[in-house]
Amino acid sequence: MASITRFNPFSTDLSDLFEGFFVRPMRFDLEPSAQLSMKIDVTQDEKAYSVKADMPGVKKEDIHVEVDGNVVSISAEVKKEKEEKKDERVVRSERYYGKLARSFTLEHDIDETAVDAKYDDGVLKLTLPKKAKASTKKIAVR
Repeated sequence: MASITRFNPFSTDLSDLFEGFFVRPMRFDLEPSAQLSMKIDVTQDEKAYSVKADMPGVKKEDIHVEVDGNVVSISAEVKKEKEEKKDERVVRSERYYGKLARSFTLEHDIDETAVDAKYDDGVLKLTLPKKAKASTKKIAVR
């Protein structure tokens, strides 16, 4: 049962005023919310778009890129396992699994047959060539 105490606002006892003020919050080494993010830079010139996506800790075979017209989707599975042993006994074991996904729309349609994708040092680099615009042809009516 909880005990009820009366609060006196004019009390000179300030011992609980700074209680917990200097305590730092705990931080774990493997924080999934910090790890599961994808930063993307998109630039363009007259012929193509260039995309750089930061995907740290992702294996190349777990990355999937889809292009549908002018919509680009990037997704990846993240699997992280860490185990510390001391004298052949497990002292600490941490793991998390998650999925990264981003989709964005570009101004021009993309030529899916000429897309180039490279993954190196946690950065996915995409070259997305723009589709040639269909020229309008004027038809003469007879």
